[in-house]
Amino acid sequence: MPDDTGPAPLAPVALLGRCPRCGSGPLFSGLLTVRDACPACGLDLRAHDSGDGPAVAGIFIVGALVVIAALMVDVTYEPPLWLHALLWPVAILLLSLVVMRIAKGLLVALQYRHRLRTPVR
Repeated sequence: MPDDTGPAPLAPVALLGRCPRCGSGPLFSGLLTVRDACPACGLDLRAHDSGDGPAVAGIFIVGALVVIAALMVDVTYEPPLWLHALLWPVAILLLSLVVMRIAKGLLVALQYRHRLRTPVR
């Protein structure tokens, strides 16, 4: 059932992966796959396509964070190169998944809030 008070706040929608209308139903059916519809309120989510936006955001945010962290670790602790080669790819993978999920939830919520939709095929 739709919530008549307006769209859900952006923070829980993006951070927790909740429905942009009701704020209670899960937005994702998998790690990064948006559901076809919200199980709680029935909102059709197929029309809300985030496109490549989360990937672009992820590249810039994760890239900056990892470069800064790698430089700080290298200057502070001077670890061997093999440790850098072991540590940073894992950090990049994990951070990318987290940032892309949050960015995707945020973009879907913003599309719903501003009534932007793509045609459903």
